[in-house]
Amino acid sequence: MFNNLSEKLESAFKNLKGESRINDLNIANTLKDIRRALLDADVNFKIAKEFTDKVKDKAVGEKVINAISPGQLMVKIVQDELTQLMGGKEAAFELNGNPAVILVAGLQGSGKTTFTGKLAQYLKTKKGKSPLLVAADIYRPAAIDQLTVLAEQIGVSIYSERENKDAVSIALNAIKEAKSTNKNVVIIDTAGRLAVDEVMMTEVANIKKAVNPTEVLFVVDSMTGQDAVNTAKVFNDRLDFSGVVLTKLDGDTRGGAALSIKYTVDKPIKFMSSGEKMDTLDVFYPERMAQRILGMGDITSLVEKAQAQYDEVAARKLEKKIRKNQFDFQDFMDQLQQIKKMGNLKDLMGMIPGVGKAVKDVDINDDSFKGIEAMISSMTPFERANPDALSQSRRSRIAKGSGKDIQEVNAFMKQFEQMKQMMKMMNNMPMGGKFPGMKR
Repeated sequence: MFNNLSEKLESAFKNLKGESRINDLNIANTLKDIRRALLDADVNFKIAKEFTDKVKDKAVGEKVINAISPGQLMVKIVQDELTQLMGGKEAAFELNGNPAVILVAGLQGSGKTTFTGKLAQYLKTKKGKSPLLVAADIYRPAAIDQLTVLAEQIGVSIYSERENKDAVSIALNAIKEAKSTNKNVVIIDTAGRLAVDEVMMTEVANIKKAVNPTEVLFVVDSMTGQDAVNTAKVFNDRLDFSGVVLTKLDGDTRGGAALSIKYTVDKPIKFMSSGEKMDTLDVFYPERMAQRILGMGDITSLVEKAQAQYDEVAARKLEKKIRKNQFDFQDFMDQLQQIKKMGNLKDLMGMIPGVGKAVKDVDINDDSFKGIEAMISSMTPFERANPDALSQSRRSRIAKGSGKDIQEVNAFMKQFEQMKQMMKMMNNMPMGGKFPGMKR
């Protein structure tokens, strides 16, 4: 995400390379390039100009201290201003009431219904809630069908009335249903349109008035840039929503929506999502997003994703096996599954400082490990547990079973052995092999 913006900002900072301090003269080209980068990202001109003016006010006259170069100082100032532009800090997500009612609004095609399912999954798995999804789109049977499929996929209940053409009564009946079935969160998916129209706005406003929701979330397709910001303003004027959701961040995101929407409607971005998988919803942290835009990665989010999949008992067993040089193919397969649960592989790599830029043009998807998984799956339990026992005849059988060439199998075996040797070397180093956070 934001690769183009990141590259142009990085190029802008090069104007200060070799300078001993920031002044009016050497900052002019930098600010000009930053403003151009923001405009290319579909940020409103007024916002881009005000942003660079703030950066200039903070930067001019700053002395270089503690071996920090002017370029590094400028990066820090821009990071701070980007963070403030996107909201400054994580926004609270309210779940008051029994049940808490969440109203989801947005244009058709913004990812609204998919987000509704993702939010239910998030509240169920991470907040311990029992959500009820409500299909309040009375115009598109496909929307009801989609929500029904998502509800079944994540194992939550759904309320719908296919013959009822009164969205307000559907929402009210759903809340009654939630109370009678002990559901403590109601998430209402409202109708969308390809463009803003009075019928849609009136309907969603009437639903809000009737159910008095705890949260009203406006879903934004982050790939639409300034158009999304303008639409958000229209919705906010009528709905006074409580927060924004950025979707499709795995696409060719220019960044305009993320950078402009808080400034324009003065409402925080609360969630962001990418892809179609139900576990790809994240809380929006302005500071972390600013770091990612500037190519600094997002180690904090990466660690949090890892911790969510972390099993300390299993990790201790794995540590013992590594210490004894007994790491086998089954262990390797288990670790692959843990990594895949963390989310999109390319997105995860982008969280590592310096790696995002390196892999931006590399095709990395969730199928990247399929070949390795196929080879391991073609092994017998004995072969998985005893990598050294894989004779040439066994490798030939594994190649046939996995649909791979014998050369590919041999290459994987060699890579696996090199990995084991690396683990052994690390284990022999002082403090080697110790898992983060583990006590001896």
